[in-house]
Amino acid sequence: MTTVATTPAPPMRYPKLAQPWIALFLAVLAELGIAFFVLNVVAVPLIAVWVGIPMLLAFVPATRWFANCHRTMLAGFTGERIPRPYKKPPMPGILMWLRTTLTDPATWRDIIWLIVNATIGFTLCILSAVLFLATLFYAVYPLLVGVTPEGVFTEPFGGLLTVNFWTSFLVTPFALIAFMIWMAAGERLLKANAFMARSLLGPTESAKLALRVRELAESRAETVDTQAAELRRIERDLHDGAQARLAALSMNLGMAEEMVNRDPEQAAALLTEARQSASTALSELRDLVRGIHPPVLADRGLEGAVKALALSCPFKVDVTFDVPGRPPAPVESAAYFAVAEALANAVKYSAATNAWIQITHEDEKLHILVGDDGIGGAVIKPGGGLYGIERRLAAFDGTLTVVSPTAGPTTVIMELPCESSSLKTTPSSGTA
Repeated sequence: MTTVATTPAPPMRYPKLAQPWIALFLAVLAELGIAFFVLNVVAVPLIAVWVGIPMLLAFVPATRWFANCHRTMLAGFTGERIPRPYKKPPMPGILMWLRTTLTDPATWRDIIWLIVNATIGFTLCILSAVLFLATLFYAVYPLLVGVTPEGVFTEPFGGLLTVNFWTSFLVTPFALIAFMIWMAAGERLLKANAFMARSLLGPTESAKLALRVRELAESRAETVDTQAAELRRIERDLHDGAQARLAALSMNLGMAEEMVNRDPEQAAALLTEARQSASTALSELRDLVRGIHPPVLADRGLEGAVKALALSCPFKVDVTFDVPGRPPAPVESAAYFAVAEALANAVKYSAATNAWIQITHEDEKLHILVGDDGIGGAVIKPGGGLYGIERRLAAFDGTLTVVSPTAGPTTVIMELPCESSSLKTTPSSGTA
């Protein structure tokens, strides 16, 4: 099983020789889009007599599916995926869906794109395909003349030339010319079509801003919920652990104080028990503090803290760390706890014998990879450890990608924004 969360990988570029056939296919689809355009335009005024409602219920999803297919295919030319900017109805119901759809600018931009794609898009795609097909035609033209009965290719150019197998090679330079033009302009024509489609099918700047605001609002709400849950956990641990032991310690000391004169042996036993309770309470407080912000992270930095985690695992863990400096404390803390949770999952569920951690800094991001050779099958589900990592990283605009086939291995890939200017070099940043 493979689970991919948040940001997907960039789309693959199309091979050069596959592009003419894709262009030909896109040209055919462009003309089919005229049917979608006509059906949608006809359905809108028919809403007044209620006939347009079932028509729109059928044609709008079909048009969006058609546009989404192009978003996927054209991503191979632009190098990046074209987002789907459609609004979601705030409430269920056909009328609410219809209202949201008709007031959604993306719906009308799709309809405009259909007619633009059927004209400009068709021209760009067919021109790119024809350049390549012309290359093939002129390259095999002598062969066509050789296998064609006499009289079919005779006296072209106003009778100035009689075509036979040998004179047919005079058109071979046209194959080279067409090929050179296709090599220079074929892919550019398809990219022009892709960027034109992206300008209409992609989200506008206002839509991007609205989407970003929504993402930040959701991230903030989840962060607040996570912090509230963390505070409740700390309060519960203090109440049920250290506080209870300190209360028992106070009672034992009080009883020992009363018995110190009349029963010294019993008082000594109570003092011994009180010392053990104090030691246990101190250990629990240390564990609690370590769960909030580990001292090793503050003292030795992310590299030292991660290596300490690796040493505490029951199996071998290889650590590769290549970060030119020390990230800001919030990023460092998020990265540490993400690695800790990923390793904890590997220890609990993977049945692994080896694991590896790689932390690097590239493209203004902190890249973290945690892998193991276990049984795989890891999935992101609400309430699980991986879901907690995803929520923790989301507060920093980070991403989580989990690749875990059922037979293993499992690879957890995390990214956290961390600009080079925010990295700082300290005496402890490179200490292991």
